[in-house]
Amino acid sequence: MGQEQQPGRRTVLGAAAVLGAAGTGAVALGGGTAQAADRSRTRTDGRGRGHRGLPTPAVIAHRGTSGYRPEHTFGSYQLALDMGADVIEQDLVPTKDGHLVCRHENDITATTDVADHPQFASRKTTKTVDGRKITGWFTEDFTLKELKTLRAKERIPQQRQHNTLYNGRWEVPSFEEVLRWAEKEGRRRGRPVWLHVETKHPTYFRKLGLGLEKPLAKLLRRYGRHKAHSPNFLQSFEPSSIQKLSELVDCPRVVLLSGPTSRPWDFVEAGDPRTVADLVQPEGLKWIAGFAQGIGPTLDLIIPRKEDGSLGEETTLVRDAHARKLVLHPYTMRNENTFLPADFRVGDDPNAYGDAFGAFKRWFETGIDGIFSDNCDTALLAAADFRGDH
Repeated sequence: MGQEQQPGRRTVLGAAAVLGAAGTGAVALGGGTAQAADRSRTRTDGRGRGHRGLPTPAVIAHRGTSGYRPEHTFGSYQLALDMGADVIEQDLVPTKDGHLVCRHENDITATTDVADHPQFASRKTTKTVDGRKITGWFTEDFTLKELKTLRAKERIPQQRQHNTLYNGRWEVPSFEEVLRWAEKEGRRRGRPVWLHVETKHPTYFRKLGLGLEKPLAKLLRRYGRHKAHSPNFLQSFEPSSIQKLSELVDCPRVVLLSGPTSRPWDFVEAGDPRTVADLVQPEGLKWIAGFAQGIGPTLDLIIPRKEDGSLGEETTLVRDAHARKLVLHPYTMRNENTFLPADFRVGDDPNAYGDAFGAFKRWFETGIDGIFSDNCDTALLAAADFRGDH
C-alpha cells in the first residue's frame, strides 16, 4: 500500500454496519474529537472488540513491521505477528510467469539487491507506470525462480539505518508462501491470521496480460480465504480492480484513496473525470458502498495538515463513510519525525522518534476503525491506551 509523497483498522465490517450516524456532506470541516471518540466506542461491544473479535481501532502492520525490518519479507511479517498486530498487509505484483509476489512496487531496484547481480544487468530498463517514467528492474521481467535468487533490502536506508542490518537476509516472498505461512501460524496460535492484500497497478498489468484479480481469487479459493467471513481484506487504489474482485470472491474489499486532487489511474485510462475529492463526497461514498465494504484514505483526508505541517480541523469523512456502512482503514502512521505532523515532532533530528503516541491518540479520536502503521508495537500500545485496556 501507499502512494507516498515522501519516504516518509481494527474493527471491520460489523463495526461500521451497526453505526447509525448520519453524514453531512463530506470532507467539510467540523466535528469535535470528543464526539468522534464517543462514536468510536459505540461501535464495539463495550470492550473494544468489533467484527469477529478484531479490536477497535485495529492495528494493521504496514508491509509488516517495516519500521524495524525490510518491508514485505517474512522477517517483517513474522515480527508483526509476534508483536500482536491485528492484520498484516501484502502488496501484490506479478512475475513474468504469472506468479504473485509481495513487493510495494514492481520496480525492485530499491527493495532488492538486483543491481548486484551481473546476469540481470541487461534487464535494467525504463518504463512508464501509471503515467510515471521509471528506470530500474521490474518484477514482470523476471520469473519467480529468478526473483528467488535475489535478496530483500531496506527501501529507505537514510531514514532507517538500523534496518540495513537485515539487508540480504530474506527472499522476496510469493503470495502463496504467505498464505501457507498464515495457515501454519493460524493453526499454531489457534486463531486466524488476518491479511490485508493490495493489487498494485492493476490496469497497467492487465494491459501486459498479467491481470492480478483472477490469480489472486484462485489462490484465495485454494486456501479457503474467498468467503465473506474470511480473515482478509482486499484493497486497491483502482476501484475497477475491487469491482472485478467483487465478482470473483466474497471477502471484504476496501477502496484506497490518495490525495484529494488525485485520480485513480483506472479513471485516467477510462476518461472518468472524478477525483478523490469527488469520491469522498456522500454520492461518491454511496457509489463505493455498492461494491466495497470500506475505504482506506490517506490520513490527510481525515485531518488535513495546515501550511505549517501541523494538523488542522477534522473533516466529516469518518462520519459520512460510517453512515454508508463503510469501515475506514487510513494510512500510514510512522514514528519518525519526518513522517509525523509538525505538532507531534520532537527535536531537530528528522529520523528520531517524535510524539507518536500523541499523534495516534488524535487519529483514534476521529472514530476510525483501524490504522496502518510501520510500528505496530507503538500502535498497539496507543490503541490499548485509547480503549483503556490496562
